Amino acid sequence: MSSVIDNIERAQLRRVPAFEAGDRVRVHFQVVEGNRRRTQVFEGIVIKRQGSGVRETFTARKQSFGVGVERTFPLHSPKIEQIEVAARGDVRRAKLYYLRDRVGRGARVRERRFGRGDRDVVDPSLDATMEAASADGEGVMPPPETDVVEEVAEDPRDESVAEEAEEAEEAEQEAGAAPADDPESEAPRDA
Repeated sequence: MSSVIDNIERAQLRRVPAFEAGDRVRVHFQVVEGNRRRTQVFEGIVIKRQGSGVRETFTARKQSFGVGVERTFPLHSPKIEQIEVAARGDVRRAKLYYLRDRVGRGARVRERRFGRGDRDVVDPSLDATMEAASADGEGVMPPPETDVVEEVAEDPRDESVAEEAEEAEEAEQEAGAAPADDPESEAPRDA
């Protein structure tokens, strides 16, 4: 292929999260209805990825009101606003066509459990391509900044239980009773 075509295609590549067949993804896709645009979210299990470069596509499948729905998306389409990986699937195949014949619990894909050192990584083969495209000055979209930190609210019940325990311990000490955790001061109790 010509280097001019390669440069044009490289400029159209987008940064996408690393996912594969068996993963559950949420695809935020722009839909045009008349003269209005809206974002539609399609959440389903990826049953296949095929192609490479700008022509790469993936197919996601979900059950909607008892009917199986499959949709094929071009991976680097400008109409895709965002791809979120909701869960990683534990499968050993590249194409999951067998899910089409299954219904209910049989159509579920087991979630992958990660060990040490495993983490979500952006596709490393795309990094060199993205750097080369940005060096050319072509318009490559930067990755969306989604550093959201959730603060975990403390449970007020935990504080009240701790306070009640402290008050009970203080009351025992004032009454002259030995603390329960002191083994030397335990006296035999008569019933």
